Amino acid sequence: MSSKQVVLITGASTGFGRLFTETLARRGHTVFATMRDPGGRNAGNAAEIRGLAKKESLPIHVLEMDVTDDASVERGVAGAVAKAGWLDVAINNAGYYLSGLEEAVTTEQARRLMDTNFLGVVRVNRAVLPHMRRQRSGVIMHISSGAGRIILPSAGFYCASKFAMEALAEAYSYELAAQGIESVIVEPGQYETPVFGNTVMAADEARTETYGVAKEFPAKVNGALSSTAGNAQDVADVVLRIVETPAGEKKLRYFVSPQDVGLNEINAFLAGVQGKVLEAFGLGGDTKFVKGKAVGAA
Repeated sequence: MSSKQVVLITGASTGFGRLFTETLARRGHTVFATMRDPGGRNAGNAAEIRGLAKKESLPIHVLEMDVTDDASVERGVAGAVAKAGWLDVAINNAGYYLSGLEEAVTTEQARRLMDTNFLGVVRVNRAVLPHMRRQRSGVIMHISSGAGRIILPSAGFYCASKFAMEALAEAYSYELAAQGIESVIVEPGQYETPVFGNTVMAADEARTETYGVAKEFPAKVNGALSSTAGNAQDVADVVLRIVETPAGEKKLRYFVSPQDVGLNEINAFLAGVQGKVLEAFGLGGDTKFVKGKAVGAA
């Protein structure tokens, strides 16, 4: 694989996605920063990214992509591949936080959350994987959360969306290994990003009011998350390190957090369990990574 890679990032208008874009591009990687409506609601963000790219001569291209729309995802990926010629890395970063007691979350709110945080990943991976499988190389990266392994009261639906993403990403890692493609999960802890400013609250306030002391859970959890947040650049630095790790040497999961809550121990224990499960089904040898040759390799 060439040292300078072609990377597509979803949800790149702000937050982690914006940081990933700038960090990777400053390292010389070609970045397709995708976002919803860059000519409308995200026009300011798109203009800032383009301005930065021009000022610093960075290889950044802004593309429109709505991960909740199949056609939009297909167009965005096709546009990136047409311009660059291939695609080395896809970073599934688009998503948002839903806060509130679980009974107070409406079915419509739950559907919208999963459509973005989980099905958005399905759409992007289905669009990029045919290109990567032809290359017999590539990385699909999934920006999960510590909440993809542990449960926070009043964040159950958000946790569920990240648990679902992690299950899918791990299944991909087994199925794609023999084709030279790696599936990677990044689990950030508490970091300061605009995600908390864009929090969606559970809509059924009448049910929340019947919960007594538990109705204070959302405020307590959200307050703790924002007050102990670290520097989000730490996560961008880990993403850069993963992108630049040679093919076949990446881990499945990377937990990065200003607080140690035991996730590394959870991940290590479950990796052992998964190994036994694969062997029990006779799949151990079939899930080993096989290094291929990228289209853009020297």
